[in-house]
Amino acid sequence: MYEVELKLRADYEALRGRLTTAGADRVESRRQVDTYYDAPHRSFAETDEALRIRREEPTNGDDVTKLTYKGPLVEAASKTREEHETVVDDDEALQGVLAGLGFEPAATVRKDRTYFSFEGYTVVLDAVDGLGEFVEIEREVPEAEVEAAREEAIDLLEQLGLDPDDQIRTSYLGLLLAADD
Repeated sequence: MYEVELKLRADYEALRGRLTTAGADRVESRRQVDTYYDAPHRSFAETDEALRIRREEPTNGDDVTKLTYKGPLVEAASKTREEHETVVDDDEALQGVLAGLGFEPAATVRKDRTYFSFEGYTVVLDAVDGLGEFVEIEREVPEAEVEAAREEAIDLLEQLGLDPDDQIRTSYLGLLLAADD
């Protein structure tokens, strides 16, 4: 599957109101701590890939840990990439497996997220530590549906009063690393 994603800087509170007015359903809020890893055999920064352990702390429910691989971006018009993710039962064992294979933690991204469901898409309002407020609109689709999903996402952004031309194709990790330079 491919994750079609558009991301922009946005005023969290103003957008929350517009989502409610447009009929979006608030789903949940979570605190996420993402630890990204470097590979011993290639530079993910050079190949535009990512490997992360995500620790999620939902406001209602149990903590969840996921391992995610993100492939390189597949187009210039969005943050679309192949993605594989699985839930992990033992966070510490996973860290041990990665360390044993030579993977080393590179950086950590912390964010508070509020999820909305809107016309078949997930809209996420993010408050990212050290970076500010963002909105992401995303949906997973087969490769053949990427272009149509991107165009629909652009239309939804416009309905919410956002300019798709303000899109940011850099990951939060990339933005944090650039801010440190």
